[in-house]
Amino acid sequence: MLSNGVCTSNVQLPGKVAIVTGANTGIGKETAKDLAQRGARVYLACRDVDKGELAAREIQAATGNSQVFVRKLDLADTKSIRAFAKDFLAEEKHLHLLINNAGVMMCPYSKTADGFEMHIGVNHLGHFLLTHLLLEKLKESAPSRIVNLSSLGHHLGRIHFHNLQGEKFYSASLAYCHSKLANILFTKELARRLKGSGVTTYSVHPGTVHSELTRHSSIMRWLWQLFFIFIKTPQEGAQTSLYCALTEGLESLSGSHFSDCQLAWVSYQGRNEIIARRLWNVSCDLLGLPVDW
Repeated sequence: MLSNGVCTSNVQLPGKVAIVTGANTGIGKETAKDLAQRGARVYLACRDVDKGELAAREIQAATGNSQVFVRKLDLADTKSIRAFAKDFLAEEKHLHLLINNAGVMMCPYSKTADGFEMHIGVNHLGHFLLTHLLLEKLKESAPSRIVNLSSLGHHLGRIHFHNLQGEKFYSASLAYCHSKLANILFTKELARRLKGSGVTTYSVHPGTVHSELTRHSSIMRWLWQLFFIFIKTPQEGAQTSLYCALTEGLESLSGSHFSDCQLAWVSYQGRNEIIARRLWNVSCDLLGLPVDW
């Protein structure tokens, strides 16, 4: 928590197109702001469009970049994900950066519109589907990058294929950790499949950040207040996402995990290629996707 990596890249992004999910607040908003400052066309993909519009106006005012747009995206509803992707692909010819930033944390047990447990449904399956739908555009726009936000909490995660939807047993805190492990496994398997395509992908731990993710846990909010001097600001939390999106020469590290703008240790489970491939196949089955994409 005490380490604070900083993205020092001077890369400018005129003519580049970026999508940041969950960009109406917190880390996502700061990530979008930095990309806009560098001249990119930035799409804030948000469930709450009103908050997204407010964030967009703030980013436009702060950066002088008018090319900041808000589009509806509810990762808890595959119909919304497909509608977002369809509209984006009709609107834009290119996509260079996909920042899968949005997420939920420690929710009471609930399900998405498609019947998935909320953590695995939003944090993993929602971004899995979104990435699938946008991948051809990313390939056409190569070199391009995908950044998936994970967490240090992945070390406590396990992929229980017999209880993926939490119906047999459920813990809100562990469900979050399981979904963050899924983010790392997805990143590794996606990188393997994308070799030679010009598209690279990275998972990141942003650090312990003051954000709206803790809204479902009074205990976490209390701990955040108690240890506030050790908690990163959203701007600090965005640095590793920006590092992986912008730093030149990272292509050979596709599939790797980063924290504080440097390579980070991944749990044994997170390095298990067999689990990664099985999770890929199960995810495709749940979403009705072909396995080979």
